[in-house]
Amino acid sequence: MHLSGSITALATPFTAAGDLDLDAWARLLDAQLAGGSHGIVVAGSTGEAAALTDDEFMTLLRTAVARVGGRMKVLAGTGQSNTAKTIAQTRLARDGGADAALVVTPPYVRPTQAGLVAHYQAVAAQGGLPVVLYNVPGRTGCDLLPETVAQLCRHPGIIGLKEARGDEARWNALYPLAGEDFALLSGDDPTFVRAMLGGADGVISVASNVLPRAFARLCALAAAGEADAARALDARLQPVYDFTGIESNPIPVKALLARQGIGHGLRLPLLPLSAPHAALADQMAALCRQVEQELA
Repeated sequence: MHLSGSITALATPFTAAGDLDLDAWARLLDAQLAGGSHGIVVAGSTGEAAALTDDEFMTLLRTAVARVGGRMKVLAGTGQSNTAKTIAQTRLARDGGADAALVVTPPYVRPTQAGLVAHYQAVAAQGGLPVVLYNVPGRTGCDLLPETVAQLCRHPGIIGLKEARGDEARWNALYPLAGEDFALLSGDDPTFVRAMLGGADGVISVASNVLPRAFARLCALAAAGEADAARALDARLQPVYDFTGIESNPIPVKALLARQGIGHGLRLPLLPLSAPHAALADQMAALCRQVEQELA
């Protein structure tokens, strides 16, 4: 399996009562398929994975596989703070029909680089799914270094990396690791076009929840080397990228989805978007609608 293109880290819609909103989930899945996304992530950090029960995790995953499986790749977020728990969650995702597991570096516990190697090798060997490494040190307190990725990318069960650091030095160290058996995927919306033009295979995005057509187009342009056109569309979307970081993810993107009629809030300790940002959310929702309509 070689991952590429636009992969959306899906938000999880809830009803006003706080339950899973499976009708909204189906509409979100359909919008991703219609927009040309190449894959989705179920129950990643954008999907509020830490707030989901195992039964809810499986419901979301099985619904996604039944609705879009075979037409786009379905990844499941399975990373935990402990290796045995990560293996168990990855096996659960395997049983739910996922194509691959997105495994974040273990949050909070701050393992060494050698510990990360042992962790990922164990998950790849015992979890039952191909593994995509996920590095997001701003959330986990743990940075998966390029030299560690270089060790792990040789494992046949490890098929890619989602790198959420956007600095050029990091990406310059990672580009040589890309190959048919190992995909490099940006996890940073504001810099993903630059990463793709430099040699990355695609993006796992937050903003593509509300901009699936735009992200599919950006990935196609970047993959074709049409740098000027990619940069022009990317520049138009920068205000949306900025907005999705105005409060902790997924608060802002769920505010945009709510304005599309998808979902009614978040689970504590996350709260809905603060009132002072409501007018900006309205503006960004209008921009997203306009861009998506133009590309339809």
